[in-house]
Amino acid sequence: MTNKAMSTLLLASTILASVGLANAQDATLTIESWRNDDLEIWQSKIIPAFEAKHPGIKVKFTPSAPAEYNGVLNSKLDAGSAGDLITCRPFDASLALYEAGHLAPVTDLEGMKNFSSVAKSGWSTDDGSVQFCVPMASVIHGFIYNKDAFDELGLSVPATEAELFAALDKIKADGNYIPMAMGTNDQWEAATMGYQNIGPNYWKGEEGRLALISGEHKLTDEVWTKPYETLARWKDYLGDGFEAQTYPDSQNMFTLGRAAVYPAGSWEISGFNNLADFKMGAFPPPVPNAGDECYISDHTDIAIGMNAKTENAEAAKTFLNWVGSEEFASLYANALPGFFSLSDHTIAMDDPLAQEFVSWRGKCNSTIRSTYQILSRGTPNLENETWNASANVIRGSESPADAGKRLQDGLASWYAPHQ
Repeated sequence: MTNKAMSTLLLASTILASVGLANAQDATLTIESWRNDDLEIWQSKIIPAFEAKHPGIKVKFTPSAPAEYNGVLNSKLDAGSAGDLITCRPFDASLALYEAGHLAPVTDLEGMKNFSSVAKSGWSTDDGSVQFCVPMASVIHGFIYNKDAFDELGLSVPATEAELFAALDKIKADGNYIPMAMGTNDQWEAATMGYQNIGPNYWKGEEGRLALISGEHKLTDEVWTKPYETLARWKDYLGDGFEAQTYPDSQNMFTLGRAAVYPAGSWEISGFNNLADFKMGAFPPPVPNAGDECYISDHTDIAIGMNAKTENAEAAKTFLNWVGSEEFASLYANALPGFFSLSDHTIAMDDPLAQEFVSWRGKCNSTIRSTYQILSRGTPNLENETWNASANVIRGSESPADAGKRLQDGLASWYAPHQ
């Protein structure tokens, strides 16, 4: 080979190597999401942190309006124009995307080793054998309280239900505060911040939830009706006109300092911090009896998966593994107080109220809302029926036993394990 030919070959090899390097380093990933309120956080904190570690991969966060997300995403997936990474709602909506071939399995990704079976449950096949999204965050249920009001009335943080009702009685007798801020007009709060908040202490979290799915438990069993009996007692502490009180009404009632206790989801933290001019604290759902094991609803809320048809699969996997890292967990949880990492990493929270909520994981057992996996696929929809039943029980228009029977009959009408 002549020197000229050798030079030409070397030049060609160099060019090809450069092209290959450029292709490997110049992937651009697009993320689909319904969390359009997170746009600034992704652009200013999360994406720059990832790109600093992976300079060859660029990331674009392109959210849709929450109510439009499912429809927009499905249209894009059908047209082949969806982004490389898909933000996943928990359970059936994302399971349907996986079963339709739109989401790639992520079971074997290195980052998945950092998540428990409970954390992965929102984005797993029914038998738990395949995961199709990497968990990002959960919300935790409990009670937020007005510390100034508690100090003023000499109240301690309740650990048992008897202590909670004793505190509510004192607040009611004093007359300066509505004991508890919650209405039944919108119904979902009665179930989400009521029944699903206190219920896991009765049905023992995952043990009872899985027994209900298998058919071993029935909704007429005492562990499922007892929480309704407790909810029925809340009526005396919710203030006049609670039947017509909406969710925003309850939020305003608490943040304006008119109510002492708020049955809560941790998603309230940022908003309450901005609105309340008093000190706040939080406590987990009090146990029925002193010495009982405690359980919290640590509900799977958001995850992220890979478009099965992405042309940037390796770059997408790199990003998803990073989502499973301690760095991402800390960034996301502190950027959005009240949305807690689902990974096994111990994350220090900058916000004291958020730190209080997440500390309960260290002393209580985590579970998810009982109606979300499998049990709300039929008609009547158990999730929506639980909203209605919880509101009815608090209003006094349906007894706990009748509510349990109605829900059980509805579930048994379409769900084979209960027939």
